[in-house]
Amino acid sequence: MASITIRNLDDNVKKKLRRQAAENGRSLEAEARDILSRSAHAHSSTPPLKTGLDLFRGIRDAVEKYGGVELEFPERTPTRPVGLFEENRDFRRELPAKRKTRRRK
Repeated sequence: MASITIRNLDDNVKKKLRRQAAENGRSLEAEARDILSRSAHAHSSTPPLKTGLDLFRGIRDAVEKYGGVELEFPERTPTRPVGLFEENRDFRRELPAKRKTRRRK
């Protein structure tokens, strides 16, 4: 069995813990051990990771209460070709001209 030491515990916390231990018929150490054990076991089961499908289902459940939603999708059109090399200069960014600075004497 492992043991721990808790430093700088507030005196009021210790008094309340001792009172709680007495109400439960345990020692202060046994009460602290029980609280730590219950706390560790309560948080040991982590919830499963959420996915995009979980988000979709949540939104769908909320919308279905109101009768759903009809969405209109615009007709798809072909995209224009975009050249990434020299033949397509419209997409090149022009760099600002460098300013000449004077040196102070």
